[in-house]
Amino acid sequence: MSAIPNRHLGLLYVAPALIFVAAFVLVPLGQLIYLSLTNTSLLGGGEWVGFANYEKALGDKAFWRALGFTVKYTIVITPILIGLGFGLALLTAQNTRLRLLTRATVFLPVVIGLGTSSLLWYWLLDQQVGLFNKILLDLGLVAEMPVWFTKADPALIGVIISVTWKVVGFGMILFVAAIQSINAEVLEAATIDGASYWRQIWKIIIPLSMRTILLVTLISAIGSMLAFDQFYIMTGGNPRGQTFTSVYLIYQNSFISFKLGYGAALSIILTAIILVFSAVQVFLSSRSESE
Repeated sequence: MSAIPNRHLGLLYVAPALIFVAAFVLVPLGQLIYLSLTNTSLLGGGEWVGFANYEKALGDKAFWRALGFTVKYTIVITPILIGLGFGLALLTAQNTRLRLLTRATVFLPVVIGLGTSSLLWYWLLDQQVGLFNKILLDLGLVAEMPVWFTKADPALIGVIISVTWKVVGFGMILFVAAIQSINAEVLEAATIDGASYWRQIWKIIIPLSMRTILLVTLISAIGSMLAFDQFYIMTGGNPRGQTFTSVYLIYQNSFISFKLGYGAALSIILTAIILVFSAVQVFLSSRSESE
């Protein structure tokens, strides 16, 4: 190691990571881009068609409907995950025994697979035997057993309930870490100066946790844009394809309709949209750090 010049030593250290990224990210991405420029079928065969798949996507009403639904789902669920996760973090930030138990209970669903949790909530929301529906009925919140998956809006609400239960604990843990990293003397000084608890949250805790808030927002939004498992299991894209997400539509085109080239083009378009959103989030994060 001593014989290696210092300017090359750093490259040697990052070489394993670079090889991994090249083998499992860059090469597959290049293959995907090439595939999107062909009309390859899952059954084999295909030829070069250039940007024909992208032109088709721009005029594909099903794609734009699925993208619109995906954006709607993302816009609705992301604030819920951020707000509820941050609220739970405020309630459990102190390391008392009861709050540690509450924190562990909320975090527990995170370790369950998304497919498992989706199937669980599919049965909990079942009109005939669903325990969740029975609880709503016993509490007098509904007059009769609700039907969740015959209309688009109730189906979306049902999926949001299941996903919130599944992943809100992840954001809560990150927020707890951010809150606990704030210097206690700052909060004590604010208390001595007469700042109320809510004023401390708005003027101290939230600004000092902004980097984590933006990080959780980015993770939640990207995860929502890539939603597939929960809709595949709980709604199957029904009713009448109104709950198709972008990834679900890509799956349908690639593996059900065998249009592998067209599915690759849809994947590239979705990737580009997510990259633009991620770049905006990184920009906002860098601005918050500089301020």
